[in-house]
Amino acid sequence: MFSLSGKAAIITGGGSGIGKATALKFAQQGAQVVIFDLNETQGAETEAEIKAAGGQAYFVSVNVASQASVAAAFDQAVQLVGGRVHSLVCSAGIAHIGNLEACAEEDFDRVFAVNVKGVYNCLKAVVPHFKANGGGSIVNLASIASVVGIADRFAYSMSKGAVLTMSLSVARDYISHGIRCNCISPGRVHTPFVDNFIANTYAGREQEMFEALSKSQPIGRMGTPEEMANLILFLTSDEAGFITGSNYHIDGGFISVKM
Repeated sequence: MFSLSGKAAIITGGGSGIGKATALKFAQQGAQVVIFDLNETQGAETEAEIKAAGGQAYFVSVNVASQASVAAAFDQAVQLVGGRVHSLVCSAGIAHIGNLEACAEEDFDRVFAVNVKGVYNCLKAVVPHFKANGGGSIVNLASIASVVGIADRFAYSMSKGAVLTMSLSVARDYISHGIRCNCISPGRVHTPFVDNFIANTYAGREQEMFEALSKSQPIGRMGTPEEMANLILFLTSDEAGFITGSNYHIDGGFISVKM
């Protein structure tokens, strides 16, 4: 089950965090994986790790905020995998901490450019390809911040709300073309961003704050990138062929389990 043998996937933000875990998981399940990332060192490291394990991977440097960069990278990806891409995972994203008053115009524009326009640019590139080739699967990374209020996440919440509604729109508009589009909404996931945030914000109290943030999830811990990748794998696979236009909370009970 959940085999991706004979299929090709593009994963944005595949150099780190959830994107990297997804790239590794997809390659393990037999997919050709094309890693889109702005960070050339991290992207190349993911490619090398997959190849060392016997998988097929290609790193393509791309700025998802630029439509021209995405279009060129997508054309390159199609050539690398032999002419057909079957799935797209939009994991690239950035964060911003602060409420409305603490969000400067340049902060808002930067988050919008990567998290919203970046997803739009990738959808714009892949949908015509899917239409011409009998369909495909898209999984976008939203967030619990897209459906509930999170303190001091004004710009980030804006961007992830847009990801959710873009996903629903694409699912509705292209269902007759065999294109499925879903998104996942993670709670707090233990990624390098979390470690850097704690180190930069709570110097000397790292362990204390890590435990406090972990306990903010009712399940008592943060999620792992691998757990996110498992859900993304399922939604991309043929076993999820009846699922489109859905948003999956994967949050350790944050939304539904009251403490």
